[in-house]
Amino acid sequence: EEFYEASPYEPVTSRLSDIFRLASIFSGTGADPAVSAKSNQCLDAAKACNLNDNCKKLRSSYISICNREISPTERCSRRKCHKALRQFFDRVPSEYTYRMLFCSCQDQACAERRRQTILPSCSYEDKEKPNCLDLRALCRTDHLCRSRLADFHTNCRASYRTVTSCPGDNYQACLGSYAGMIGFDMTPNYVDSSPTGIVVSPWCSCRGSGNMEEECERFLRDFTENPCLRNAIQAFGNGTDVNMSLKGPSFLATQAPRVEKTPSLPDDLSDSTGLGTSVVTTCTSVQEQGLKANSSKELSMCFTELTTDIIPGSNKVTKPNSGPRRARPAAALTALPLLLLTWAL
Repeated sequence: EEFYEASPYEPVTSRLSDIFRLASIFSGTGADPAVSAKSNQCLDAAKACNLNDNCKKLRSSYISICNREISPTERCSRRKCHKALRQFFDRVPSEYTYRMLFCSCQDQACAERRRQTILPSCSYEDKEKPNCLDLRALCRTDHLCRSRLADFHTNCRASYRTVTSCPGDNYQACLGSYAGMIGFDMTPNYVDSSPTGIVVSPWCSCRGSGNMEEECERFLRDFTENPCLRNAIQAFGNGTDVNMSLKGPSFLATQAPRVEKTPSLPDDLSDSTGLGTSVVTTCTSVQEQGLKANSSKELSMCFTELTTDIIPGSNKVTKPNSGPRRARPAAALTALPLLLLTWAL
C-alpha cells in the first residue's frame, strides 16, 4: 500500500489574496492592539455566517443534527452529522467557512469556540481512539474519503524548498484540502483549546502499531507537526497571505462575501470580552426545535449575539491606501504643460 497517493483533483491555481485581505480586516491587523486583543474572531465569524442566508441555514442544520441524541447509549448519528457537515463546507463559500475554521485567537475561550466549530463530540471524538493506520485503511475503502486524503497529502505535504513549507507556496490549496476532509472518517480537528499553539489531528493514535509504528508516526506527523498546514492556518487567521507579498495581489480570487441584513441567529456571548451593551439575547437552541439535545459543550452555542453588521454597506472590500491615489501622478503631468504655456504668455 502506497504511503502517499496522487490527488485525483485538478491543481488549485487561483489564490486567496482577496479572502486573506478580508481576513486581515476582521483580524484587526494594523488596528489598536488593545482593541484587537479583546476581539473574538471566532464569534465574529459565526455572526458573519448568520448574516448570510445560505450559511445560516446550513450551519443551523448541522448543529441540530449533530446535537440530536438517538438513544441513551447513542449520543448522535455520526453518519448524518458527517453528511450535514459535508454539505456545509461544500455549499457555503470559503469566505465564511474558512473564517470559522481558521480564526485567530488570543485566549482560550476563543480557541475552544474554534475547536467546537465541527461539533466534535459527534463528528470527531469516540469512546476509543483507533490506530491511525487502521483509520487510513478504513478511509481508503471509500472512494471519496480516499480522494480527499490524497488531496490533503498533495497540497499540505511539508516542502522545505519553499518559503511557506507548502507545495508551490499555495496556502489556498492546503486550506481547501484540509476543509475537504471534514465529514469523513478521517475528519481532523484541533486537539485542544490552546490559543498559542495550533495542533490538529484525526481521532487516532499509534498504539498497537507493532512493527508499523514508524509508518504510523510518520502518517500522524503529517497532521500534528505539519509546518505547511500550521503556517497556512496562522496566515489566514492573521490575514497575511505570503502570495500577496511575493507575487502581488491576485484579481482572480474569490469575491468578498455579500452580506445581507437578515435577522441573525444568536450566538453565545460567554466567550467574548469587551463587546459593549448593544446585545440582544435570544436563545434559539436545539431544544426549541423540539429536539432532545446532548448535554455536551456544543450546547454553549445557544446563543447571544450582537446586532451589528459585519461588513457595513458595500459588498466589496477596498484595500486601504490603494485605488484612486494612483491617478494623481498622471493628473500632475497633464497640468504641467498648461502651467508652462501660461508662464510663456
